[in-house]
Amino acid sequence: MKLSEIADNPGSRKKRMRIGRGIGSGKGKTGGRGGKGQTARTGVRIKGFEGGQMPLHRRLPKRGFNNIFRLEFAEINLDRLQQAVDAKQLDTGVVVNAEALVKAGVLRRAKDGVRLLGRGELTAKLNIEVHGASKSAVAAVEKAGGTVKVLAPAKKEEGEAA
Repeated sequence: MKLSEIADNPGSRKKRMRIGRGIGSGKGKTGGRGGKGQTARTGVRIKGFEGGQMPLHRRLPKRGFNNIFRLEFAEINLDRLQQAVDAKQLDTGVVVNAEALVKAGVLRRAKDGVRLLGRGELTAKLNIEVHGASKSAVAAVEKAGGTVKVLAPAKKEEGEAA
């Protein structure tokens, strides 16, 4: 075998089709775009057009709205708190709040506040400050000997740009 004898398998490389290069090429004249009209032109496209009939997306009713004042809470369950205490990420002596949870790596970000939910069991005695808590979560924390302080959610002031 010589270097000059090395070659690809036949048909493994295909040349690209050059459109609009004469009738003999097979893709000349209209260049695969058919006859005249909007679709033959560049840049213009008919998306939801149905020949003048009211398009489907405009025939259907509008529904719902977005509340611009809605607060998005970061949710955390009791079992995740217990897991963090067991892994020595959280210290039982300090107050557990949004900043402490983010610093410990339990939450990625605090959003508009933290909401405590009651899934799982908590055995550690924790002093927790959150912006919301379910009744079952508060009961479980108090049963373990800790306290839950519910803070008012951080309100955006009227003059402040949201």
